[in-house]
Amino acid sequence: MTHQVTVWRAAQLLGVARGVLQQQVRDGALILNEGLVATEALLRLYPDAQLEESGLLERVQQIRDDAFGKRVRERLLPSQEVLAQRLFAQSQELADVRRHLQRYHGLVIALQKSTRESVVAHPGDADWQALEQQVTQGLAQALATESVGLLEVMDDMLKVMTAQVTVRPSGHEFAVEGHANLLQSGLHSGLKLNYGCGNGSCGMCKVRVISGGVVKTQHFDYQLSEAEKAQGYTLMCCHTAASSELTLEMLEATGPQDIPEQQIVAQVRAIKELAPNTWLLHLQTPRTHRLRFLAGQSVSLGWTLPGVGDMHSTYPIASCPCDDRNLLFFIARDEADALSRHLFAGDIKTGAAVTVLGPAGDFVLADGHRPLVFAACDGGFAPIKSLIEHALSLDASPSLSLFWLATKSDGHFQENQCRAWSEALDQFEYELETDSDVTRGAHQIALAMRADLFDIDCDFYLAGPEEFIRTLHDELRAAGIAEAQIVSLVL
Repeated sequence: MTHQVTVWRAAQLLGVARGVLQQQVRDGALILNEGLVATEALLRLYPDAQLEESGLLERVQQIRDDAFGKRVRERLLPSQEVLAQRLFAQSQELADVRRHLQRYHGLVIALQKSTRESVVAHPGDADWQALEQQVTQGLAQALATESVGLLEVMDDMLKVMTAQVTVRPSGHEFAVEGHANLLQSGLHSGLKLNYGCGNGSCGMCKVRVISGGVVKTQHFDYQLSEAEKAQGYTLMCCHTAASSELTLEMLEATGPQDIPEQQIVAQVRAIKELAPNTWLLHLQTPRTHRLRFLAGQSVSLGWTLPGVGDMHSTYPIASCPCDDRNLLFFIARDEADALSRHLFAGDIKTGAAVTVLGPAGDFVLADGHRPLVFAACDGGFAPIKSLIEHALSLDASPSLSLFWLATKSDGHFQENQCRAWSEALDQFEYELETDSDVTRGAHQIALAMRADLFDIDCDFYLAGPEEFIRTLHDELRAAGIAEAQIVSLVL
């Protein structure tokens, strides 16, 4: 019997990016049947697929043998209650299949008996003899023992360890792993979800369960009405998936216009030197008041110093929206900027209160499945890094390419991060350029792009000083890239 899975599940089974499989669907290499793909077709495209390649075996082995087994179990496996519910659901499914098979078996046996009686009653009748032979051979084939496909076994195992959530009406999908709740899982998958406090007090993450089951993970104060309970509403921040498949109805943000302005008093968690003239500022929001933003957006940072007064500076966020409590900023030494001046002077310490106002800006990823190309100059890497991490969470693009120009002595202050992405991800590649002249460096990047990417239908995201943006933009337009496929942020 043909086993079929969703593209999302197929990517998990094979250990490849979902965007790669979606591109193969668009190219005709993979055929979908009502949104599902046959495991036989997957194995034809990936004949060397092994259980080890998916990472699943290593995870199970680690759970069993690791000295930190308890911590691993907490991170990789759902709670015992959730596991029990998912196993019970699969047992019900197996029992239903067995019951149907028994009925079909009885039906075929009765048909076989009737045809044999008809053959005896009509000796020499070729039609009855052919029918009797066909039924007998068909029954023998159905009862024959066949080896179970590797991907089928892995799929059944994944249904216990992870849950697949489908969002309506958008059709977006995400996985729920370990002890994560629905909200955390959706954010880590790059979805633009509606939420507020994240701890069950405000009710902004309220969704309706269409199919499947959920289980409560923590206490919540928000009170659902009896009508809402009857309609299947629940809070994403305080529930996780109890079934291996879950369908939720919810509204998602479509762009920056759907993200409200927020004001949060955060705390300086850490200050770290990335390079002599570039420091990392790590702010952490309260657990009950997280910043909802889109990758690539900026915020205004305000603080008060004794004897100096109130000051404000605007910076792009360098972290992913999936980690909404921990906000990262790359601060370059700049005497003209108040935050930079006081940070490098040592006036801002760990534990200091900083007011975050925002988010703002429309330098965000557009919906689509094209290959993504990112170009940054110096500190323009901050919003680009946020976009890349968000794109990796979405797992929808077949490839990501980064070009980073350094014009200052600090160079590529996060080169290790680029190398880590490249080593861990087959679909990510990067190229680093160095030139003290911004325009000349932008031309170098354009030449590097032309060699590999101008002939491919890509979306381009550019961040840096005005001359960097203008030069690259003109090169891209001259190469025939549509205006709508170029998004830029002048810093």
